[in-house]
Amino acid sequence: MRALRLMDWKSEPELVEVAQPTPGPGQVVVRIGAAGACHSDLHLMDEFESGSVPWNPPFTLGHENAGWVHALGDGVTGLRVGEPVAVYGPWGCGTCARCRVGMDPYCENPAGAPVPGGGGGLGLDGGMAEYELVPDARHVVPLPEGLDPVQAAPLTDAGLTPYHAVRRSWPKLPPGSTAVVIGVGGLGHVGVQILKATTAARVIAVDNRAEALRLATECGADRTVASGPSAAEEIRDATGGRGADVVLDFVGADATLTLGAAVARTVGDLTIVGIGGGTLPVSFFSVPYEVSIATTYWGSRPELVEVLDLGARGLIRPKTTTFALDEATDAYRQMREGTLEGRAVIVP
Repeated sequence: MRALRLMDWKSEPELVEVAQPTPGPGQVVVRIGAAGACHSDLHLMDEFESGSVPWNPPFTLGHENAGWVHALGDGVTGLRVGEPVAVYGPWGCGTCARCRVGMDPYCENPAGAPVPGGGGGLGLDGGMAEYELVPDARHVVPLPEGLDPVQAAPLTDAGLTPYHAVRRSWPKLPPGSTAVVIGVGGLGHVGVQILKATTAARVIAVDNRAEALRLATECGADRTVASGPSAAEEIRDATGGRGADVVLDFVGADATLTLGAAVARTVGDLTIVGIGGGTLPVSFFSVPYEVSIATTYWGSRPELVEVLDLGARGLIRPKTTTFALDEATDAYRQMREGTLEGRAVIVP
């Protein structure tokens, strides 16, 4: 079968022929219907090197995957061949306290995982191929009625990651509250939709691109703010001087972290989702009192079920552009250039 593989760090992926996988006991082979292309893939190609993570190339890219059950290994129950499914991307050990509640990204026994701190498309073969081997059937989630694999694939990360970040702050987002979304890209525009679908907060979206701010408005943002020297003052004015109850930074650069700290309300949340490599100095007087600053990574398997339900009901729907498998490198080129709006979805 054909697969788009990263053969080495700091290199472009290559479309090559590889053997079609067969499932062992407890495993599932999924026939891929769609695989999302994620900005984090660009970090793998451009920035990572040996020692950056506990695994190395070669491996097939694609950690946002959905399709149909193709083959079941011995002992697998609860799934049937031909059933439409999504693949939960982070693969932990399955036995530690975090994995037992479905929070594999925070696995506390990485040595017992299929690949430490990774998963399909992240150290092991992912879904930018005709078939994907899933090493444990618990990572295969049936799709709800009305949601096809092309719609579902980006929800497994671009939906799940912002959903987890928003969900943890639900108690701080009642009527009268404000949430600020910094960066209305592949994850941020879905974050706006999730905030509008699951909370009563007013949503202010911030970006330096006019087209991104237009997308934020389409997704339900109540107000948009162009990033720049006056952005913090504009957000403070819009909140009556109080600041935002929740700030979600989908960029994570120095400038966006500084903005997030400047507009956070006392007792608010500043959640860093983007991996832009920025830093935020924290001292007693550098952020408002009782502001909680946290990083998040992906989300839980039960949360994925909730995200897929929201997607099936049309409450969240990532803006996508589809590409054939042999066009995947063009999708990544557009992502690098910043010309791709929303998410790219690869259809083998």
